[in-house]
Amino acid sequence: MLNVSKPSPDRIDIEFSGALDADAMRAALDHLIKKSEGITHGKMLYRILDFEMPTMGAIAVELQHMPKLFSLIGRFDKCAVLSDTAWIRTAAEIEGAIIPSFEIKSFALADARDAEAWLADDTEEDDGNFPV
Repeated sequence: MLNVSKPSPDRIDIEFSGALDADAMRAALDHLIKKSEGITHGKMLYRILDFEMPTMGAIAVELQHMPKLFSLIGRFDKCAVLSDTAWIRTAAEIEGAIIPSFEIKSFALADARDAEAWLADDTEEDDGNFPV
């Protein structure tokens, strides 16, 4: 199951649980793309409750949607990933490191308040570089 909601004009929340087949993936991705229309400098909260690998049909549908999904990512600046599965949190942070101008930070499910606070913080982090 993949649920998509839009709690504010610049934010999308996604909740994933269980396995997805091709029809469920198609419906969810179409819904995500539609809900994301018009968003700029958006924020995303992605909650992964019970991960199961999607079916091969669902993966094929996701691959078909890739051009639209890459365009969609450009609408967002930050994504907080909530999961109790360590490898999912690690994979999310690696993904964030390789996608330019899209920051991903992962949290345990119990740390939802920290994830919300991080998404709400619009200040730039100090990277230690100072202008000369």
